[in-house]
Amino acid sequence: MEKNSKIDEMEVIISGFLRVGVLLSAIVIFAGLMMFLITGVSGYVDGYFPTTLSEIFGGLLMLKPYAVIMTGMIILILTPVFRVAVSIIVFVKEKDYLYTKITLVVFIILLVSFVLGKVE
Repeated sequence: MEKNSKIDEMEVIISGFLRVGVLLSAIVIFAGLMMFLITGVSGYVDGYFPTTLSEIFGGLLMLKPYAVIMTGMIILILTPVFRVAVSIIVFVKEKDYLYTKITLVVFIILLVSFVLGKVE
């Protein structure tokens, strides 16, 4: 297989993951919005919004509209992170170790930024 066709194949795989992530996020957000519009309540008392992943996922299991919307937002935020993870796998399969190392560093920086960016 030529180098250009490998690159093209990689771009198709990665763009597919991005499309799926954005589409899934939109579907989940839309479902939460419809739940909110139909019921007229967010699932939480006025002025309270879940701020931790455990609260959001707990609310999702109870089908609280705001938690469903927040889950869609989390999916949207994590989509590019997932894309970087997929890129690492693709670069390893291609035996392109320089880009594997660079992408791994970017992935670690993303993960550290999520941990350090947490506001209580």
